[in-house]
Amino acid sequence: MNKRFKGLVALLILTAVFLTACGGSKSANTAVEGTVLVVNNGSEPGTLDPALSQGTHESYLLNHLFTGLLRYDKEGNLAPGMAKDMPTVSEDGLTYTFTLKDDVKWSNGDPVTAKDFEFSWLRVLDPETASLYAFQLYYVKGGEAYNTVERPGVYYVKDADGNDTKEVDHEVVITDADKGGLDLKGKSEDEIADAVYAKWLEAKRAEVGVKAIDDKTLEVTLEKPTPYFTDLTAFYTLYPVNQKVVEENPDWAKDASTFVSNGAFKLINWEHNSKVETAKNENWFDASEVKLGGITWEILEDNNTAYQNFDTKKYGVLTDPPTEVLAQKISENDPVVVIGKQVGTYYYTLNMLPKDGKNPFTNLKIRQAFSMALDRKSIVENITKGGQIPAEGMVPFGLIDENNKEWRDLNGNLIKEDVAEAKKLLEEGMQESGITIEDINKQVLLYNTSESHKKIAQAVQQMWNQNLGVTVGLENADFNVKLARENAHDFDLSRGGWVGDYYDPMTMLDLFVTGGEQNYPSYSNPEFDALIKEAKNTGDQAVRMENMRKAEKILMEDMPIIPVYFYTQPYFVQENVKGVYKPLLQYPILTYAEVE
Repeated sequence: MNKRFKGLVALLILTAVFLTACGGSKSANTAVEGTVLVVNNGSEPGTLDPALSQGTHESYLLNHLFTGLLRYDKEGNLAPGMAKDMPTVSEDGLTYTFTLKDDVKWSNGDPVTAKDFEFSWLRVLDPETASLYAFQLYYVKGGEAYNTVERPGVYYVKDADGNDTKEVDHEVVITDADKGGLDLKGKSEDEIADAVYAKWLEAKRAEVGVKAIDDKTLEVTLEKPTPYFTDLTAFYTLYPVNQKVVEENPDWAKDASTFVSNGAFKLINWEHNSKVETAKNENWFDASEVKLGGITWEILEDNNTAYQNFDTKKYGVLTDPPTEVLAQKISENDPVVVIGKQVGTYYYTLNMLPKDGKNPFTNLKIRQAFSMALDRKSIVENITKGGQIPAEGMVPFGLIDENNKEWRDLNGNLIKEDVAEAKKLLEEGMQESGITIEDINKQVLLYNTSESHKKIAQAVQQMWNQNLGVTVGLENADFNVKLARENAHDFDLSRGGWVGDYYDPMTMLDLFVTGGEQNYPSYSNPEFDALIKEAKNTGDQAVRMENMRKAEKILMEDMPIIPVYFYTQPYFVQENVKGVYKPLLQYPILTYAEVE
């Protein structure tokens, strides 16, 4: 049965509306002419600075505010963005040359130059920026060496709370050669350390393989041939920022009145925890094809309330619809439903740090037991109901190997579900580690506030209780609070999810190398690390893929994370909203949307 929505989307159409700030960020005092599309965003963006952003709740906006060298077109294919054409690549696969389009501009009218890209990528790699996604530029020659420069001094082993212990981890020392060329007379030890650190940074920065040859030409040299490097140039961490604006005002991204971008839309108002308002950027190279006057993202963690706004025609597009509503609309074959493809995995992270000596998840058998006790098919059929697939590993379907075959099929199902075996492993693990049921019952599963995450967490909690006899607590928190706690390793178990940044299995695996910025479980396995390193360093695609297959098998044997299901992305689009599309690696793109 088809259920058709009737009537005009009157609340979507705000013609010649003057948008002003009611609090939070100052308004950019920009009049919006034409239709404003109102949509939801599940969490407050922690930042709209591409170098510092780290989640889909930010990338959804960034993909409309900025444009990289390449971008995903209406068909979801990689296409030129700021670049005039696809890059030329040297025969050895190491040097990429990008030529920028003529007359591309920032939202403030400044020209976008190759120097802006050079500055932006070096800024991401600068250790002082502390970008969590700097590793995405380690493929660039000298990128990792620059990003990992340490200030001279003594570094101590951290305790479970992230505080220094008395145990020395390592020391970064200054040699006489390091002091060469520096005027250090009368300087304190700290001042000398700062001066030498600055010298080291400058030297490593100069060695990074990203150079603006002229205003229109950017040359990028890689450490090793990287087939998916072009995909990365469409990823938000590699978006450009206006060098002049950033250098003049380090807080440029915190306020709409100082925010400058180069995408299809420009920021005009940011009322924190309420809404983000944008207007069409007339300086964008393809502005003539943009029909909307602007897009407003309303910040709503409650997806039931968000759905009510869609149902009353306030929202033109709804992401993360309530699971019960989604299931009903799918059963009714409702035309507003779109089941977008996605390369991503929903999982739970297990904190493996020793903590107080009573952390059950330091024990392999206990981790395996928690994974085996889940019924993933029940979760996707009875809770998520959006076409998700029970996880078979960390790497989802949709990625291919060197022979253009489905990578997941070749590595097989690495997830075992067996309640009897899970109970046995739990008992053995508790005996080995001196852990009791009482210790396990003190563990709390952290998830970011969302009705869908809550329902999944409750189901998982019940499965562990029924199948293992343990009672894990539940705790919800704002997404940014959850991220902060994960970065500080201040959790027992935590909801995780990862959507690929590029089309290669590596995007799902290198998160878990020892010391990685996204390695929230604090997992460390030298064999896994070596396989990932070799896969990154070889140009032999067969060797790369085989190493990654072995690495995933090790990861799933060690189980620092518990994969639950492979993502799809269901979303709703009003019938009179046309031109919305969703690339495989991104949220829906609204750039060319039109309200009829």
